[in-house]
Amino acid sequence: MHKILLIGRADGWLNLRLASRVLWVNLVLTLLSALLVLFALCYGTLNISPLQVWQALHGEGSHGFITVISQWRAPRAVMALVLGAGLGVSGAIFQSAIRNPLGSPDVVGFNTGAYTGALVMIIAFGGSYYQIAAGALAGGIGSAALVYLLAWRQGIVGFRLIIVGIGVGAVLAALNTWLIVSASLESAMSAALWGAGSLNGITWVKSQPALLLVPLTLFIALLLGRRLQLMEMGDDSARALGVNAESSRLWLMLCGIILTAIATASAGPVAFISLAAPQIARRLTGANAVPLFSAATTGALLLLAADVIAQHAFNGIQLPVGAVTVSIGGLYLIWLLIRESRR
Repeated sequence: MHKILLIGRADGWLNLRLASRVLWVNLVLTLLSALLVLFALCYGTLNISPLQVWQALHGEGSHGFITVISQWRAPRAVMALVLGAGLGVSGAIFQSAIRNPLGSPDVVGFNTGAYTGALVMIIAFGGSYYQIAAGALAGGIGSAALVYLLAWRQGIVGFRLIIVGIGVGAVLAALNTWLIVSASLESAMSAALWGAGSLNGITWVKSQPALLLVPLTLFIALLLGRRLQLMEMGDDSARALGVNAESSRLWLMLCGIILTAIATASAGPVAFISLAAPQIARRLTGANAVPLFSAATTGALLLLAADVIAQHAFNGIQLPVGAVTVSIGGLYLIWLLIRESRR
């Protein structure tokens, strides 16, 4: 009896310490994101003091400062946070649902499918911004449905889903190349610029769909987060605890697909945030399961940091944020592949 009580107290103390660590990690990540937002608002071609930033956000000060802060820099910083959070949670969902750290949307081809949908709208129809965004959303959902159906064998196995996704992504990448090569020069340049993944030119008007849909989808995903943790124990264990594994996996993956497609529709295919953010969050918190909220704060910080690097790494030259995430994420992917192969 006493042993059982001692074990219960030890477990409770361990859970309390883990919850405290998760809380502190999220607070630190949120604080770092806030400081980085302040840096992004203050520094650029025109350097502005924090006091002037505060005044501009309240509609005070010169008209030029107000325009630079509220119409140019603020939408870009906010969208980096929102899209980064969406990509982080999307990656956490897929990695947990199929129990594999390589199971992120950009590895299994969903980003490529969203890019295909956007290319069709750019090249075939000369679509507007919202039409391109709708095409990317449809392409992401369509490619995910195709991968899911091809990988289905009386259920979904993580490794098979990854292999099928890589294959479908390779076919779609070839199709994307053909679309760009066969397009007119103007359309090909627009497609290549969009496909690099960039937050340049983001405005509040262009941000509205993402600012509405991403928080809503994140809220739904967080509500289903408990089911995701139980599914990491295995489908049989989840069913024994009253969770319909296949139905829960389908709904969670739908949330992840929507988050990926919205991010791709808004800023182009920004790679590797969804791959790296959940694993970094997991190591920072020390949790057994990938924590969704921590993945969101980590993804937001990573994308904002990458965008700041893209703006200021080279004087007078602004890189697409996708170029920075690919450079950093490629090294991370190599390390992750070596680590998994040793296992």
